[in-house]
Amino acid sequence: MAKKMNVESFNLDHTKVKAPYVRLVGVIEGANGDKVYKYDIRFKQPNKEHMDMDGLHSIEHLMAENIRNHMDNVLDIGPMGCQTGFYLSIMNHDLYEEVLEAIEHTLNDVLEAREVPACNEVQCGWAANHSLEGAKKIAQEMLDHRNEWHQVF
Repeated sequence: MAKKMNVESFNLDHTKVKAPYVRLVGVIEGANGDKVYKYDIRFKQPNKEHMDMDGLHSIEHLMAENIRNHMDNVLDIGPMGCQTGFYLSIMNHDLYEEVLEAIEHTLNDVLEAREVPACNEVQCGWAANHSLEGAKKIAQEMLDHRNEWHQVF
């Protein structure tokens, strides 16, 4: 067996997971008792498929802006470099089903969007690299498998 790595996802056997899913990666407790819950929101099967960058970039903007309408204490939601999913970090909220509901509502917001928020050179570092239609396609594919999100393996 390989040596344990510092990064949790490097210890995950990516050949055994079955995307799409939403997985609690870990919980970190701060000195004052606050807890940060980190989730792996896996849209695509690792090493088999990935999100195209322009659609991924747009769904990132849409999810980052809209998830905060459905859940308090969101610290961050950001894409994985492998382009297969996102990491979501939430403070002091450990109800998995509510996290799933917030993700579902957020993806439905993507489907209803008429524009990508902050899709301009002032607010975005690569404003020319967006696709609202690509984001909607990614969101719909994830929603089509909503009943499977709790199954990681």
